[in-house]
Amino acid sequence: MDYLGKDAHADGVGNNKVTTRLRTFNQQSKITLQISRLKSYESPLKKKYDVEKYDLTSNYVFPDSMSELIPKHTPEYIDHGQRYVERIMRALYYFKQCALIGPSGTGKTHIVYAVAEIAGLPLWEINCGLQTTSFDLFGRYIGLGKENWVDGQIVSWCRHGGILYLDEANMMKQDVATRLNPLLDTRGHIVLNEKDNEIIPRHPLSYVIISMNPFSVEFAGTKPLNAAFRRRMSVWINFDYLSTGSKVNESEIDLIQERGGVTREIAMQMVKAAAQLRANYKKGDLPYGPSVGDLINWAKLVADGLDIHTAAEETIVSTTSDDIATQESVRRIIKLAGGHQLLRPSIQSAETLDD
Repeated sequence: MDYLGKDAHADGVGNNKVTTRLRTFNQQSKITLQISRLKSYESPLKKKYDVEKYDLTSNYVFPDSMSELIPKHTPEYIDHGQRYVERIMRALYYFKQCALIGPSGTGKTHIVYAVAEIAGLPLWEINCGLQTTSFDLFGRYIGLGKENWVDGQIVSWCRHGGILYLDEANMMKQDVATRLNPLLDTRGHIVLNEKDNEIIPRHPLSYVIISMNPFSVEFAGTKPLNAAFRRRMSVWINFDYLSTGSKVNESEIDLIQERGGVTREIAMQMVKAAAQLRANYKKGDLPYGPSVGDLINWAKLVADGLDIHTAAEETIVSTTSDDIATQESVRRIIKLAGGHQLLRPSIQSAETLDD
C-alpha cells in the first residue's frame, strides 16, 4: 500500500503523481472515482483558517454515498492562538494520523468536525466505549443463514476513505487496538479474519484522529494506551479550556455574549464561574468542567427570561453531577463568581448553602 504522504502532496493539487497513485489504487480495489462531479457545498470555514496548503483530498471527489458523511455547517472553532485547526491538518497531511488529548468540554470533537468539513472528507465517528464490539467496528454476517456480510465502520472507512475519528480512545478494548496496528503503520491494511481472511488495503485518502481525556481515576473505564498503538500516533496535541481559574479569556466572553444573547456583564460572570469550576475539576474536586457549549446553553435560558441562578440549575449544576454535596459546591462557586446582584436565586437561597 502506497501512502499519499508528504512527497505526493508537495507536488501540488491535481498533479500526475497523485493521479497515478489514485488510478493504481482504483484498479486494485475497484473504487469508482468521480473526478468530474462538482462539489455542491463549499464550507465557509475554509476562509477562516490558513490551511490551503494542507490539501487532504488532492482533487478527489467522493461518491454521493460518501459525501453525505462530510460534515456541513459546523460552527467556527474559537481558540486563543493555539491554531488547533492548522496543527491537526498539518499532522494529517504529513503523517496521516494524530491524537488529541484534553479534558471533557475543551472542543476536541467540535474541531474534528470542523477539520473534516474544511478538508471535504467523510467522517466516520466511533465512540470506543466498553459496549462497542468488534462486530460493530469490523463487520459480521447477517441473515437467517448468515450469508450476507455487512462491513463495520472501520472496514467501511478503510475501503472508502475519509477521517476515522476514535473518541475516548483510552477506553478501547485491547483486541480492537491490536487489530488496528497494521492499518496505522507501513503495512496499511487490515485482515478480516471473520471473512475468509480478506485483506483490505487502506484507502489512500484515509486519515485517523483519536481523542481522549487524560488517564485518571475520574474517568471510569479509561486506561493507558498500549505502547504499540501509542507509537503509531505521530503527533499529540494537547487541549485545554479557554478560561481556567483566574485566567479569563476575552474571546470566550465575546462568544457567550454573541451566541447566548446576554449582556457582556452577565457573560463575564458566567465565564468567571466556569473558570473556577474548571479549575476545581482539574484538581479533582469536581467530576466535570463546563464547556463553552454549556455556557451558551446557560446564557440562552437567561436571555429567555430566567434569572441566572435558575438557568444555572438547569444547565450547569445538574450537568456537573447528581451528587447533592457536589451540586451545592457548584452553586457556591457560581454565587461567589457572580455576586448577589446578578445571581438572585429563585429555586434555593444561596445563603442556605452556607448554613
